[in-house]
Amino acid sequence: MSYVQVKQLSKSFGKQRVFDAIDFTIDQGEFITLLGPSGCGKSTLLRCLAGLNPVDQGQIWVDGENITDLSPQEREMGMVFQSYALFPNMTVAENIGFGLKMKSTPAAQARSLIQRFVELVELKGKEDRYPHQLSGGQCQRVALARALVMQPRILLLDEPLSALDAKIRKSLRQQIRDIQTELNLTTVFVTHDQEEAMLMSDRIFLMHQGEIVQQGSPESIYTQPANEFVAGFMGHYNLLDKQVVKALFDLDSPHKVAVRPESIYVKEEGRQYEAHISSPKTAHVLNHQLLGNVIRYKVQIEQQEMTVDLLNRSSERLLPAGSRLELLFNLNEMQPVSP
Repeated sequence: MSYVQVKQLSKSFGKQRVFDAIDFTIDQGEFITLLGPSGCGKSTLLRCLAGLNPVDQGQIWVDGENITDLSPQEREMGMVFQSYALFPNMTVAENIGFGLKMKSTPAAQARSLIQRFVELVELKGKEDRYPHQLSGGQCQRVALARALVMQPRILLLDEPLSALDAKIRKSLRQQIRDIQTELNLTTVFVTHDQEEAMLMSDRIFLMHQGEIVQQGSPESIYTQPANEFVAGFMGHYNLLDKQVVKALFDLDSPHKVAVRPESIYVKEEGRQYEAHISSPKTAHVLNHQLLGNVIRYKVQIEQQEMTVDLLNRSSERLLPAGSRLELLFNLNEMQPVSP
């Protein structure tokens, strides 16, 4: 039996339906990401799991127990918000130990637990500092330790990294994932950042307009988008009308076809290509963007504009607007997608 079971969960605010009859399961120790654009219902769903928002219909089961009507305190879940929500008049150690104090945990046990999680989030030596003496990343680590010290059954993270700068985000998301793996802690993480979801998740639940439109491993979500929304949200897919696909590749498709920018290649003279590689298509460069180790070209093939990602091996590969390219397509990686 799955550790978490969500059955036919529905939630509205007044006449506004947030989500309706959502079903999913989570295994113990899994890292699940609720991914989607603003307003898709992901944070509301997380708050329903936490018990902060009551549900209209449906059930939430954890480890064989129906927790749908339990209070947030009875659910034994730890929650970390974007805003840290630290007590400004308490030290790092006092903030981390606040929940233990409310539970009347014996002092010696509380000190031991606080020290363990101070070290786990790499804040040793800062136990006596106040929030105003810490960086944003350090404050978020205090909030994380405060949730972990209660040894929750499930850890819920509501966009905890979105207020931090890029360098700290990269460091902290890896630290969160390492801690989650070490503790084998079932975790549900909310973000609108595709890269974050791809790097951190065991599985992604991609949400759109209150529905989970696709769920699966990061690789399967990225390489096998279920529909046009998924293809558009998960990367810089080229979405080609079926008429364009027929004209360029003599392929019949019932729907549009999604083509990843990195599955398009520049023809190399003298090289033999397998049968699943298309014949060369003449393209003209419209512009380019340098993205570190990748050069992203906007090109035109006949009347169709496309995005092509090529490895940045040297400055010689920076082709100016108007340059001519012979491009090849991996036909096996052209994915039909429904509307």
